[in-house]
Amino acid sequence: MKQRRIAALLVGAAGLGYVLWRASQCRAELRSPTPHGERDVVRYARERRTLAVLGTVRSLAQSWALPESPIADAIDSVAAKAPPWLAPAAFAAPITAIGALLEIPVDFIEGYTTERRYGLTDQQPQAWFLEQMKGVALATALSAILATLGGAVIRRTGKSWPLVGAAFAFPLLALGNIVVPLYILPLFNRFEPIEGEIEERLRRLAARYGCGDAEILKMNMSAQTTKANAFVIGIGSTHRIVIGDTLLENFTPEEIEFVVAHELGHYVAHDTYRLMAAAEALVAIALLFASMLPENRDAESRERPIFLARISARVALASTALRPFVLKLTRDRERAADRFAVAATGAPGWGIAAFERLAEQNLAEPESPRWFELLFASHPSLRERIDTLHRVAEGSAKHEH
Repeated sequence: MKQRRIAALLVGAAGLGYVLWRASQCRAELRSPTPHGERDVVRYARERRTLAVLGTVRSLAQSWALPESPIADAIDSVAAKAPPWLAPAAFAAPITAIGALLEIPVDFIEGYTTERRYGLTDQQPQAWFLEQMKGVALATALSAILATLGGAVIRRTGKSWPLVGAAFAFPLLALGNIVVPLYILPLFNRFEPIEGEIEERLRRLAARYGCGDAEILKMNMSAQTTKANAFVIGIGSTHRIVIGDTLLENFTPEEIEFVVAHELGHYVAHDTYRLMAAAEALVAIALLFASMLPENRDAESRERPIFLARISARVALASTALRPFVLKLTRDRERAADRFAVAATGAPGWGIAAFERLAEQNLAEPESPRWFELLFASHPSLRERIDTLHRVAEGSAKHEH
C-alpha cells in the first residue's frame, strides 16, 4: 500500500509538472500569439497522433493516481461528513472541477494553439476560454448528478451495484441523447433550419427514404474551426442531421448532397441506437471489471465517497482496452453510410470530390498508420474511402459499356 501511495504521488507530481509547463506556454502564447503557419498535413497529423497517445496515457495515469492522492483523501474526509445521499456529489464535483480547470492550459496549447498554428481556427482566445468555462461547469454538474445516482445504487444494492448500474446505463444514455441536442449543444453553437434551394434538394433526397420531415439544421461551426463536418445526433423527436456552415459555404451542391446522403445513411439505419447498445455493453463490462476492486468486499469502504474515484479509474482502464472494438463498429458504420450515399445519389464521383475537399479543408492525412487507426480512428482513412468510390465508379462505367 505504501509503495502504491508513493508511486501515485510521483505520477501526480509529474502530472502537475506537465500542467505547469503547459501553463507557462499558455501565458507566453497569450502575450505573443503564434501566427498562422504553413498548412503541413504530414506534420499536423504527426503532432495530433503524438498528442492523442500522450493524452490517453496521461488520463489513465491520473485516474489511477487520483484515489491515492492527498487531495482526494482531504476531499473524501470532508464529503464523508455530508448526508449519505449528498456525500458522493460533494466528493465528485470538486474533484471534477479541479481536474477540468487544471486541464485548461493543456487544452489551450495542445488544442487551440495547435489548430491556430495550422490555420484551422479563427476563434479568439477570449471566446475559447469562455467555452472552456462552460464546459467545466457542465462537467462538474454532470459528475455531481452521476455520482449521486451511483452512490445511491451502491448504498441500496450492495455488491449487486455493477448489475444495477449497468441496467440504469441505457436509460441514462437515451436521456443524454435527448438532452445534448436540445440543451447542451445550443450553449456553444447556433442551430437553424437550412433554407433555399439546397434545403429543397436535401428534402427531396430525404423524402425518398421516408425521412422528408427529418430536421436538417445548419450549425455555425465556423465559430470554433474552419474544418468542415456534418453529423447525426439525438433520438426520437430530437433525431436530426446537422451540417456545419463551413461545409455549406465551401462545397458544391453535389458534394453537399453526397455528404448529407451519407449522414442520412446513419439516420435511416438508426446508427445512434447501435452506438448506444455498444456503449451499454462497454459500461456493463467496465463496471463488472471495477467490481473486482478489493475495497468492494467491504461495505464500509464501498460507502466512502472516494470509492467512486476507484471505480472511475477501473472504468477508464476497461474503456480504453475496449475502445478498439467500439471504433471498429463506428468504422464499419461509416463504410455502410458511404455505400448508402452511393446508392442514394448514384454518383460516386460526388463523394470522391467531397472527400478530396474535406482532406484539403480539414488538413486530413490520406491514411494514418494502421496502429493509430485501430486504436484511435472512428472513421476509415480517406484513402480507403476514396479508393472504394473509385472502384464503384469504374464498375459503373464498365457496366454502362
